[in-house]
Amino acid sequence: MENREIVKWSPSLSIGIKLVDEQHQGLIRLTNELFLSCLKGGDVANARFLKTIRETVQYVQLHFATEEAIQKRINYPEYATHKKQHESFVKEVLLTVAEFNSGKKFLPNKFAMYLRDWVLTHIAVSDKKLGEYIQNMRKKSAQAAAARGTAVRT
Repeated sequence: MENREIVKWSPSLSIGIKLVDEQHQGLIRLTNELFLSCLKGGDVANARFLKTIRETVQYVQLHFATEEAIQKRINYPEYATHKKQHESFVKEVLLTVAEFNSGKKFLPNKFAMYLRDWVLTHIAVSDKKLGEYIQNMRKKSAQAAAARGTAVRT
């Protein structure tokens, strides 16, 4: 793999949920693969782009299902908004793939940049909120447990 990436994982992108962070790293890897496929010429670029975008769509759907299951389990107050963001993104990607398949003018680099920007913004804003919410739940739970422990000792 060429060493040309449009996005790199950074610990600052971690939301503190191991599985979700690992999946985010996978999304970043796929975004870079998509970008690299755009750098190839002609039919090679098209074939590689289609293969990578299919993998990306499948991976994104798995990732979104993971996040949404976590949010439902904890009664996350922003679940509906977060789910709509996911649905909107998937629709946009599927529309882009359909346009590509139908022969409409397509700028793969522009799409790779869109994917990068969406993933980074979504992680940095929406997913960070989820991570903070869960961290606060953990703190409250630990404080409540500590208070119960203290009350029992007294």
